[in-house]
Parts: sequence; C-alpha cells; structure tokens
Amino acid sequence: MTNPKGVIVAKKRTTAAMAAGVIAVMALSACGGGSQGDSTGSSEAPAESQAGGTVHVLNSTTVETWDPQRNTESAAYNFAIRTFWRSLTTAEPGTGKMVGDLATDAGSVSDDGKTWTFDIRDDAFWQDGKPVTCDDVKYGISRSFAIDQITGGSTYAMRFLDIPKDEEGASLYKGPYSGEGSEHYDKAVTCDANTIAFHLAKPQFDFHLTLSTSGFMAYRKDQDQGAKSLHTVFSAGPYMIKDEWKSGAGGTFVRNPYWKASDHDVRLGLPDEIVFEEGLSEDAPIQRIIANSGKDAAAVTLVPATPAQQPLIMMDQKLMDRTLIASRSGIDFLQPNYRSETMSDPVIRQALAVSTNRSGYAQALGGEELFPPSYSVLYPGLEASSDEPPFGEPLTGDSEKAKSLLESAKVSLPVKIEVAYKKSSTSDKAMAALAEGWKAAGFDVKLQGIADNYYSVAASPASADKYDVFWNTWGISWPSAGTVVPNLFDSRINLSEAGTRLDYGYFDNAELNATMDEAAFIVDDSEREQAWGAVSLAIARDGGYIALAGQTALLPYGSSIDLGSAGESVPGTIEIDFAEISVK
Repeated sequence: MTNPKGVIVAKKRTTAAMAAGVIAVMALSACGGGSQGDSTGSSEAPAESQAGGTVHVLNSTTVETWDPQRNTESAAYNFAIRTFWRSLTTAEPGTGKMVGDLATDAGSVSDDGKTWTFDIRDDAFWQDGKPVTCDDVKYGISRSFAIDQITGGSTYAMRFLDIPKDEEGASLYKGPYSGEGSEHYDKAVTCDANTIAFHLAKPQFDFHLTLSTSGFMAYRKDQDQGAKSLHTVFSAGPYMIKDEWKSGAGGTFVRNPYWKASDHDVRLGLPDEIVFEEGLSEDAPIQRIIANSGKDAAAVTLVPATPAQQPLIMMDQKLMDRTLIASRSGIDFLQPNYRSETMSDPVIRQALAVSTNRSGYAQALGGEELFPPSYSVLYPGLEASSDEPPFGEPLTGDSEKAKSLLESAKVSLPVKIEVAYKKSSTSDKAMAALAEGWKAAGFDVKLQGIADNYYSVAASPASADKYDVFWNTWGISWPSAGTVVPNLFDSRINLSEAGTRLDYGYFDNAELNATMDEAAFIVDDSEREQAWGAVSLAIARDGGYIALAGQTALLPYGSSIDLGSAGESVPGTIEIDFAEISVK
C-alpha cells in the first residue's frame, strides 16, 4: 500500500493571482493609485483569533437544500462542510492540502490504484453523542444512487465504484430505499469495524480528493427521510441547528456539545453561534455590511456585491481592507434543451451560440475584469480549458451570421424560445443583454426568471416540456476537467424519470459517453486533461452548452470579523472559510 501526497496540484495561473491583479488594475483607475489589500481582503495582519461571539451570515437567496447528496450550490456547500457536514477527507484551510476528516489521514491506496482504505477516527460524534461509524459513511454515499429520490448532487460514486451497469450504462445498484442491487454496493464499499474500503472499477489515484465532496458526506440512516430531507440538519461538526431550519428565514447554529475542538484542528469552531439570515432583499447584505453597525460589524455574506455596489467598495480603501476578493472556479453557461422541438435542431442551437453576446453578459454582471467572457465551460486555470470559439463567433456574438443560419434551416422567423434562469436584478440585466443579440438574429425570446429553488425546477421532468434553454453554473471539485464534463453531460449518471441531475439540457450522446470513459482512465495527467478538453469542445460544437463568463466576487465583511487564512481551502476557489472564522 502507498500513501498519497494529498496536495492539490498547481494550476496554470491561480485564481487568487488573477483576482488580485484585476482589483489592483481597477482600483488604480478608480482611485488614482494607492496600495490595495491582498487576496485575503486585509492589508494588515489579522487580529489573533479567539473563541466566542456571534457571526451573522446574510443571504439574499434561499438555500435550496442542506442535503449533502443533493447539493449543487457552492455557497451552501462552503458553509456546510465547515459547520455540520463531515466526510472522510477535507481540504486544509489556507493550503488546499487534503487531510483526514472523519478518517485519521488521507487514506492508503493499493499499488494498482483500485482499492482505497481509510481508518475512521474514534472521537467523532453526532450531535446526540453517538459516534460516527463506518456504516454512517457507507450509508451516506449510498444515497447518491437513489436518483429517483435524491435528485441533483454529484455523481462521482456512480462513476468510480466497482458496481456493474446495465446495457445503457446505468448502475445496477439503485440506492438504499429500494435495496435493489445492494449486493453490488456491499462488495464495492466494505466496513471492517472502523476501517472502510472502496473498490474502484479502474485505477483512481486521486480518489481521496473525491471523498471530500458533498456526495461522500456521512449520513445517519435513522435521520433520513429520503426526498423529504431537503433541509434536515443533523450535525457531526462543530455546530448544530437550534430548533429547526426555516426556509426563507434561516436559522441559528449553536455549538455541538459533543464536538471537541482540540481533537479537530481543521475546523476551529471559534464562534459561540452563527446566525444565518436568508431571504433578504438583494442589496441588503452588502448595504448592512458596508454600514457596519451593531451586530452587522460581525457579519459576512455569501452573495457578491452587485454591479452598482462594486465601485462603491473599490473606491473606499477602508472598505477594500475588509473585502475578500473571492476567486471562483465556476463558469456561467447555457444548456439548450435537446428535448425541446426547437432546440433539437442542431442548426438552431448553433445560431443561438453564434448570436450570444458574452461580452454584454459580462458587462451587465460588473465588467469583463471581474467576469471574464468564456468560450469553455472549463475555467482558465485548467489545462483542458480552451479559448477557441466553437463556431468561430466573436465574444460580442454575430447576429447576422446567426440569422443566416436560421434562414438556412428553413424555419419560420422569429424562432420562439423560452429561457429559464436564476432570477435576481443583476441576472435580469445580464440575461436581457443576451436576449438583445438573440432577437437581432431572429429569435423571439421569453426570459423566465425563477427566484426560488431554481436548480430543483430546472432538473424537474416538468421543465423538459416548458423551457428551450436553461442557465447553469458549475465549477471544479479539484483541479481537473473530469470534475466538470461528465458531471454535466454524461447522460447515464444524470438522466432518469425523476429528472436531470445537472444535465438540464438532456444532452445524451452515446459516442461521447464512451469517450468520457476513455478520458477518465488515462494515467498521464496532461494527456487526460487534453482528452477532457477535446470532449468539452466537441459538446460545445454540438450545441450542448454555450459558455458565458467566469466569476470573481467582492465579499465585504464586518470590521469585527477575522477570516483567518482565507486561502484556497476549497480546491480552485478562494472563499470565506467557516473553519477559521472568528469574532475579534
């Protein structure tokens, strides 16, 4: 057996460096010069972290689910993994190094790369005092297979575990609720006292990174209500929910009495309480934090400053000193719906892509410096990413060329399309910018903004017959395009009668599915990433997605907040890290 290095590989250019450079340039033009805070949002040494106090989290949206096996929201994920979710491994704050969490270390892998073994620590407890067991970890992972009830979420377990598949590529194991195929799962994931072993279909030398993602979080069987577990919070971390979570309002997280901070140095668990407010007006979180009054001096937000708020922050040095430049690996993109009669025509999909004004979209979000336009669903830090236009279109789009394509398709103009997206005042403007280019090309566009539970609505089977195009956003779980392409476009692990998981556009291409299988098991890192890049470009050229722009966010925080290292604790991103946050 060999021990993995456990260190996340370097990228072409780190998102932190990109963000710092962007803000420095923008600040010089806005303020006429002067020094800027670094990527942690502070130009001074942070105050010594201390225990106690209350952190306030201000959110203008609503958390769709706290169910780890259904999670697709990065903001909810980043909060939950540091407060109440736990898996075998996790990323160390500030470094991104993969270390043991429920496991004693980052695991051991067999020489052939197909068996991973972890010893589960004996001092991890649920909020009722019961120990977290091997069976709890195994059960949590099993929920990912129940795609009839646990919709959304990651698909890594289905991809990597050595479980037979049917002729169409679907897993023969159907999850813990039906129990169908459980004999296959019991061979792939085994418990021997407090030792858990994973048997993989093919070598996977970075599987310990996979185990840190939401689909592999422990879940106790007696707390599971299947499809009804959307907002269940049952903690194995430093915080537990007081009373219950109220969707649209939030909840208060208090200390888990069975958490021992001295035994778990990844999560410091410093605040006494974390009060999470959601459903606020769009401008309210940033406005309250800028005002820095009363309890809001100890507040943070998960939603970025709006385009109108960005210059106010960047022109105020004191505000910049308490603003985190959050670098995110996510890319916004569109998914044409292949089950739509209109979008089933490849020429119409191509015309839509050619007339897409990516620059206009980025400008509406706050400018190309913060939201760089993209031709690829893979963020630029990945070797697999490409800046090649799928159809030779400029970033501003080419409405005339698109109109010629529609005319060549011999369809009646204008072509009616209905586009679904996650609603906010900022996204309204960004989608309106896209609609202008599409209308000039000959589309009759109806924009349908969905404010609540957007991702659940997009994945619902009912939406397949209603919308022609879906907006989406996705980032990496660790620095590999293999955490993006199959998650979004492998129909075998996404599509079912219950919905689409992440493949909102019902992309279903058997040839490319097979190519994904081949790419996943290329041993050489560089060759594997190049293969993923080729698959991604092929999907774009088929019209499977239309990339829009990358993401950098300004997240101001109250003057009483100490963010700690605020480094690359979640692979590929710089975000507020609730593992180290404290009140000064």
